[in-house]
Amino acid sequence: MRGVHIKRISGLLSFCLFIESVFMLLAYFVALYFGETNPLAILEAFFITFITSFGLFIYVRNNVKSELSLKDSFVAVVLVWLLICLFGTLPYVLSRQIPSFVNALFETVSGFTTTGSSILNDIEALPKSLLFWRAETHWLGGMGIIVLVVAVIPFIKRNGINLMVMEGAFLSVDKIKPKLIDVARRFWGIYISLTGIETVLLKIFGMNWYDALCHSFATIATGGFSTKNTSLIDFSPAIQYIVIVFMFLSGMNFALHFLVVLGKYRKVWRNEEFRWYTGLSLGISLVIALFALNVFNNDFELAFRHALFQVVSIITATGFASADYEVWPTVCVALIFCSMFIGACVGSTGGGVKVARYVVVFKKIKCMFYRLANPNAVMTVKYNKNTLSETLVNSISSFVTIYFLTFIVGTIIMTATGLDIKSSSSSIITTLGGIGPGIGIIGPTENFADISVFGKIYLSFNMILGRLEIFPILVLFSKSFYR
Repeated sequence: MRGVHIKRISGLLSFCLFIESVFMLLAYFVALYFGETNPLAILEAFFITFITSFGLFIYVRNNVKSELSLKDSFVAVVLVWLLICLFGTLPYVLSRQIPSFVNALFETVSGFTTTGSSILNDIEALPKSLLFWRAETHWLGGMGIIVLVVAVIPFIKRNGINLMVMEGAFLSVDKIKPKLIDVARRFWGIYISLTGIETVLLKIFGMNWYDALCHSFATIATGGFSTKNTSLIDFSPAIQYIVIVFMFLSGMNFALHFLVVLGKYRKVWRNEEFRWYTGLSLGISLVIALFALNVFNNDFELAFRHALFQVVSIITATGFASADYEVWPTVCVALIFCSMFIGACVGSTGGGVKVARYVVVFKKIKCMFYRLANPNAVMTVKYNKNTLSETLVNSISSFVTIYFLTFIVGTIIMTATGLDIKSSSSSIITTLGGIGPGIGIIGPTENFADISVFGKIYLSFNMILGRLEIFPILVLFSKSFYR
């Protein structure tokens, strides 16, 4: 492949696989702690991943510090995500808990992309070590394994900005001034802190340490994998409120968290995306709560709590459930389905289109209508009081257009596999947006077990496509990339 340096890319692959192997080893220690009868499968997965990582390092040891070109970065990001997902299947397959490779791949991709869709009919039947590994895949994928590599490997910083933008971790209109490696470390520091705080709070209000840590991994990563078959349905209102708060915080731009740490609260509220994100979450929740009052025997607190939980869970693309929203009035289900298209904030662990992009697109449309009435007017799109270049506005508009085209094409493909239109459309938007549950046969109390083999493979691809925000993968299919 012209202009692509395989040895340089292999160095990054080596570091990412090494980190993955370390987290596999942690799952092995969990197996030992709980005295599981067959912990060797995870240990075997660790050795296979570690040896592969070490082999790649030996192969590239003289080129490991070489700078990646732009083409290298595109290929590297896609290969990293493919490899960590492939190796991530090993604990499931070797333990024979998920013997089907396609099912194991679906579960692993869903974990790393923080989608939270599952093929498991009985989650609680899995050993605790595998459920812990399942939660770890969320946590690694949430902030992004490449961001972690940039944070801990100093010489990656020269190439890190391209890698992190392509991984979808640092897409933000706001600029962060410190050096790249400091940004990565601060963001991971906030990420770890939020995880720790939520874990302690969940423990205080009734969860055991194991469940608290696994649910915190899933919440802060906006993933949605639970250790329970019923997700958060059977937990107390206090725990549900805690999860709502941390889902919301995880859906915020992490640069805003840094501003909170610095005490710049007014600057946080002046952020346009944050205001829209807050308003949409509360507004949609209130409307759903009012329509669903009869379902909850006119108990407004109960109706609003479950409505807020589901809306925040869907908008942030976490995917936890506190109730079966498919039994709610049709208008409520329709609003939840529409919420799947919104997404969280840029620079967060959430998925979807992202609120900021909609803000920019709506402002562009407003300018277009104004120009129709005033042809000689000079209009520019402003975001957070900054004038955006026409190139950036067009790029954002193109992304939103391609996102919806991807949804339409995917819906047609999944319908062709035999799914009804409701299930096929929600399966695409929920995997593309990294949400988890959908509607129809993949609703909040169902799973993806009955999807065809081809359907699972396509949805796995769709999850990676959405996690990398489409462009890094599509560019590999363009002729110009290979010139």
